[in-house]
Parts: sequence; C-alpha cells; structure tokens
Amino acid sequence: MQIGVAYSEPGQQIWLNIEVPDESTVAQGIERSGILKQFPHIDLGAQKVGVFGRLVKLDAMLKPGDRVEIYRGIIADPETVPRRDMDED
Repeated sequence: MQIGVAYSEPGQQIWLNIEVPDESTVAQGIERSGILKQFPHIDLGAQKVGVFGRLVKLDAMLKPGDRVEIYRGIIADPETVPRRDMDED
C-alpha cells in the first residue's frame, strides 16, 4: 500500500510517497521511508508523530493513503516573539 511521510524544519520540508507492506505500523513506515537516515537527529522516542494531524502511537496500524507526520518541538517562546497584528501593512 502507498503512504506518505512528512517532516519539516526551518528552510527544509520533505514529503515522501512510499510503498509499504500491508499491516505496517507507523514506526515501520517511517523506517522504510529512509527519513531517519536523512535527518539522524530525529528522535522518535521524544518526538510526537501523527497521521493527518492526529497524534498516534508508533505501533498504530497504517491504512492506504495515510500521511505520517513527524512533529518537532516549538522552539520559539511566544512571549518573546514580537506580535504581528493583521492590520499592519
């Protein structure tokens, strides 16, 4: 079955469409994608993952067409970042 695996960092986004065996888990899909070799600093023990924006566990079963997303922590403190008002131009 075909799934997608997505990961994003500042200045770099990747979305891979890959083929995985039926009854694969999220962890197996991520491993098969090769994304962990491309981004060795990804720590699946610490980072959250989801499918179509919903948090899932690494042992969740995949369905055809799923988009697996690897999330990274927010690195900007909202209280220290200047606010941008919508009416500024």
